[in-house]
Amino acid sequence: MSVLQKAMEQNDLPLIRQLLTASPSSIDGTTEPGGIPLALYAAEICSFDILRYIVEYSRASLDLYDHRHRSILHYATVSGDVQKCRYLTERCGMDPLEADIDLMTPYETAYRNFPDTLYPYFLSVVSTPIEKMYRNPIRRGFFPDPSIVRVNDDYYMVNSSFIYFPCIPVSHSKNLVDWKIIGYAVTNPEWSELGGLEGGRGYWAPDISFSGGKFYITATYRYNDTGTVYRRQMVVSSDRPEGPYSKPAFIDEDGIDPSIFHENGRHYMLLNRGARIFELSEDCTRKISPAEMLYYGTQKHAPEGPHLLKKDGWYYLFQAEGGTGEGHRITCARSRELKGIYEPCPYNPIMRQDDPAAPLQRCGHGKPVMTQDGSWYMVYLCGRYLEGQYTVLGRETALDPITWTADGWPVVNQRKGPSALQKMPLPDAADTAEEKPWTAWMTPREPEESAVTYCEDGSVLLYSSPAPLNTTASRNLFLHRQESFCFSAEAKIQLPVLKPGQEAGLICYYDENSFAFCYAGCDEKGCFCSLREQIGNRTVSHERHDLDLCAGLITFSVKAEQLRYSFTVSSGDRQLCTETVEHAFYLADEGVKAGKRFTGAMTGTAAQSAAGRFSYRLCSFTICSTQK
Repeated sequence: MSVLQKAMEQNDLPLIRQLLTASPSSIDGTTEPGGIPLALYAAEICSFDILRYIVEYSRASLDLYDHRHRSILHYATVSGDVQKCRYLTERCGMDPLEADIDLMTPYETAYRNFPDTLYPYFLSVVSTPIEKMYRNPIRRGFFPDPSIVRVNDDYYMVNSSFIYFPCIPVSHSKNLVDWKIIGYAVTNPEWSELGGLEGGRGYWAPDISFSGGKFYITATYRYNDTGTVYRRQMVVSSDRPEGPYSKPAFIDEDGIDPSIFHENGRHYMLLNRGARIFELSEDCTRKISPAEMLYYGTQKHAPEGPHLLKKDGWYYLFQAEGGTGEGHRITCARSRELKGIYEPCPYNPIMRQDDPAAPLQRCGHGKPVMTQDGSWYMVYLCGRYLEGQYTVLGRETALDPITWTADGWPVVNQRKGPSALQKMPLPDAADTAEEKPWTAWMTPREPEESAVTYCEDGSVLLYSSPAPLNTTASRNLFLHRQESFCFSAEAKIQLPVLKPGQEAGLICYYDENSFAFCYAGCDEKGCFCSLREQIGNRTVSHERHDLDLCAGLITFSVKAEQLRYSFTVSSGDRQLCTETVEHAFYLADEGVKAGKRFTGAMTGTAAQSAAGRFSYRLCSFTICSTQK
């Protein structure tokens, strides 16, 4: 422990002054143990006078963070000292809504720990009570590429589904924050055309719009890289937001991220690269004019996701740029004419994460919406890293307010980047309807006929896949998005007497190249349970645990703590086996170099059989976040 740290713990200002005068650089040290920067440590344990001296007379900088992205205000808040927090907020400009890597803000810490003292002060600064605020992301887990539309007092959102079936979830909200899946754009397996597609292909970047009493959903259909055609555009429509939607119509125009702009009974599709536009037929199923470039973009790198908005006589063109990684952003340009010359917004990018250590990264691909009270908001995608590099949850959906400048330009969240806490847009609007059971569950590619049957007792009858789980032919997995870095899940499965070559159990799945499968099985030696990992082209088999019989009601469970996944198999009160994956990095977008990795981790059940298809019953599946 350094002499300076000891002086801080003794609250000895004269000694601290003496030490920092003799050795100014000593304030750059860290605590032992813990590795906390000493300036931050002082904000928590020292008096106000010491904190003020360090801020005003030492060489410490206030852009300093610890390894969890906690600022000096986070540490002062832990002390509960109102004087210190007031000084840092009012005189030093520290933000009580800035989040650490766990999305915890000083404001929330004060609310939880000092509700009668520090919280009232922060409330006077923030002006909105915690109960009237929402947390980003608003859609957690694999909900990328959001598009939104308002119809009267209802909001509808679609997100990419890639190879998952049903295709393209349609979600509903009354308040822009609480969302429930109400349907899908493609629910007929004969129309989905997913069979044989590699993970990360399929339906990309959908858009939802409303015109003439109809809802329109368009998306890019992405093939494998095996032919000469890689992309087509798909369009469906319905009188009802939940569907059923029409049979997909395909438009043979290359590009990605289509959206439909409706004006005066005419319909136009926008598409990258840059933003190109062409007119559609009355039913939006055919291209009836050649594509023309509107504007290539401000940054000129990977311009995509174009959306048009007409407001106050201007056509506003929103684009995603910079690629889907850390350079992702939203830009804007405008023109007085639909196909006129578009001028870039002087405030571009209007949304971007500039802090590489902040909790919400990869922010871009947004679409604006106006509320019924005239306020504006932007839905956009973001990602959260584990260990600074693994987005296990995939790309998620966030929401922030749009304000319009005096010269008529939109900016998102005052160009501060994504927020962790934000004022509720419509605090009095609530939807009490519950999401129907199993609505959010999916299969990779369309399931085989009768492979998924929902039973009246609430269980699901499932069939095994004849193909190995590490192939694109495997399609009968039954999966739910992982929505938290820390969670527990339990599947109660009624198994038949398994034959050699048959396996069934719980799976944590990214794609056919990346999964951890905890299962009961049978081979020539008898029944057993085990765990198998697929890490790219490498298969890792864990210890075999012999069983007398693997039939009847078996409980499979997993507990995830960031990248550590612990699996258990039990029968009644008897534990059959426990296996752990210490570092499941391969469940992240960045985990394996194989194919397109744009989705996110899932969890659910799977079965495979080389000895004839068999059925099993998923009696119940519970999943809950254990995030603190």
